Parts: sequence; C-alpha cells; structure tokens
Amino acid sequence: MLDKPFVIFFDEIDGLQDNTLIAFLRQLRDGYITRPEIPFPHSIVLVGMRNIRDYKAKIRNGKLTIGSTSPFNIITEALTLKNFTQSEVESLYAQHTSMTGQIFEKGAIEKIFEQTDGQPWLVNAIAREVLVKLLNGDIKKAVTTLLVEQAIQNIILRGDTHIDSLIERLKDPRVRRIIEPVIVGSGNAINILDDDTQYCLNLGLIKAERGEIVPANRIYNEVIIRMLSYNTQFHLESKINNIWIDKNGNIDMDGLLKGFQQFWRENSGIWIEKYEYKEAAPHLIIQAFLQRIINNGGQVIREYASNRERIDLCVVYGNNKYPIELKIMYSSNSIDIGIEQLSDYMDTLNEKTGWLVLFDRDPNKPWDEKIHWKTNNLKNKIIHVVGC
Repeated sequence: MLDKPFVIFFDEIDGLQDNTLIAFLRQLRDGYITRPEIPFPHSIVLVGMRNIRDYKAKIRNGKLTIGSTSPFNIITEALTLKNFTQSEVESLYAQHTSMTGQIFEKGAIEKIFEQTDGQPWLVNAIAREVLVKLLNGDIKKAVTTLLVEQAIQNIILRGDTHIDSLIERLKDPRVRRIIEPVIVGSGNAINILDDDTQYCLNLGLIKAERGEIVPANRIYNEVIIRMLSYNTQFHLESKINNIWIDKNGNIDMDGLLKGFQQFWRENSGIWIEKYEYKEAAPHLIIQAFLQRIINNGGQVIREYASNRERIDLCVVYGNNKYPIELKIMYSSNSIDIGIEQLSDYMDTLNEKTGWLVLFDRDPNKPWDEKIHWKTNNLKNKIIHVVGC
C-alpha cells in the first residue's frame, strides 16, 4: 500500500483517436466511479496538444461524442503550459551555465526567443541541438547566434517529433480553414471567437497579435510555408536552375520573376490542383520557386500581414536583400494599394528596389491580360509590378 497519493501522467494522449479514445476514457470513468471498492489513482493527468473538449469522435453514424470539457463529469481542471518569457528563457539557460560553465551569448538567447516566442519545446530543442549535435558536448565552447541559426534550420529540415506533429495538424480541415487565410493575407475574414480559431489557438499554432492572427512564432511561420510547399520544391528541381544567380552572387530578380511568370502561365492549373490549400496555392508555389533558387546560400524572411491582404517577403542572398510583396488581385485598386504597402516595407529594409507580385484569379480573364510587367519610378524607389 502506498502512503502517499498516486498520480499518473498519460503523455501524448492526443495520439489516441476515435473508438480507441472512447474506450480509454470509459475505463477512466469506470475506475473513478468504482474507486470506493477498487483502488484507483488519486489523480490522472492527460497531457497533449489539445484540451479534451477539442476531441470529437464518431462512435455511431451522425453522432458526435466528447464535445464537452468533461464527457464523464470527472475532469477538475484544464491547464495550458504557457510560453516562457525572455527572462525565463535566460533563467533556464543560466541553470546549464551554473552547472557546466558553458556560456550562452546574449545574442544567441535573444535569437532563440525571437524565433520561438518562448515555446517550451522549441526553447529546449534548440539548446539541445547546439549542445549535443553541433558542439558534441564540448562545454568549453560558447553557444553563439550562428550556432543557434544552424540548429533551427536542422530542426526544421529534420522534422523532429514536434515539427512532424505540427505538419500533421496542417492536414486537419479545421486547421486549414484558419491557416489558409493567414497565408494569403486575408486574416480579416477570421472570427476570433470561432470554434476553429479557438481550436488553433489552443493547439498553439497561431496567436493574436496587434489585432492580427499570425503563426505562433517565426519557426512555425517557416515550417508552415516550407512544408506545405515542399512537394512543389522537390518537383521543381527538374524545371528550374540557378541561371538567375550571377558569378558575383547576385540574383537577377527581374529575370527570375519573368521566368516565374512563364512557368505560372504554362503550369498553374496543374500545380494548383495538387494543393489542399487551393486559395493559398499561388503564394505557396512562388515561395517554393524562390526557395528552390536560394536553397544553397540564402533565406526567405516572411512577414505576415493577415489583415492587410498581403504577404511580405525579403529574399536574402549574399549581401543583398530583395523585397517582394505577394498580393491577390481583388479589385482595380489592388495595384495602387500594393505599391503603397510595398513602399512602406522597403523603407523598413532600407531598400530602393522592390517587386509587387499580383495574382489575378479571375478564370474568365485571358492570360495576355493577367501576365504583365510595369516598372514604376517613385521618387527614390523603383517598384516592379509583376502580373501573374
């Protein structure tokens, strides 16, 4: 006999689905009800990415179960492990420094917090990747910003358990309904009180920030786009090459986007049909196109503006930055609005040349009207309007 309360933690409970989940919860209920006669744990903790109220399993056609917080009236409390603050991240790493003497440089900690927004698994995973994989346990070497950046890329590309779980969530229709407008910049259509929005918030996929719905952190931002467009990147390998990168390491962005226009005209119908996220397909395909070009020495920095019907990209290659704005042609003034928005984004990057890529989704408009190129000279800026 135990002389202290017995508590059981069931981790990754969201791995159980449908009838298996129902059977498991019924066993808990039966144990709870019969606890006066048969010994039963003092408490049980179900640990997963979702609150139990988010589980809906069909055990008979047309009948939904487990729709409430506690289907068996035995749940006492639902808790959410919140993100770490920056000071908590610093304190966590300071414990390692205290034990080993290994230093986390200030810039490295700031980079981790900037990229993770304090998401607990990511904060720990990045540190482990640096300490165990990149430094091979050498505690004499400091954790630097460059090591952190490499660790983040490794985790994204390797698809560790947490990232793999995130990718799986993107297949959920409820998640797609929220994530898709975020990708295309039409997040103003998202109702913050909607059940699907709350579901994605509870999963930690998105957050509400300054009146906008955006991915929960910069790493999720990157993972969402990369994974949804990965298949396209893979198959584009035989269709594009690095002819748009000169011997000095500069991208001929005009030539690259003109090449994309031709690709889009010839292949868009086929490629769009391959996507579950059909509304976001143009944004995903052009980002796959760009990612394939710069995979060997650059990056694409993505800025979501979910209530302003656009996505801002900064392609970084070598010492150069290339500002690009992606926008859907919703009305005749979309070009003027896009030019103004891109001009503001260029100011934040201190760049004088930018590209506004407009996707016209009107199926009745001929390609000769959709595909166009116009260069606008605006005081001290040059903005190319790229019609697709």
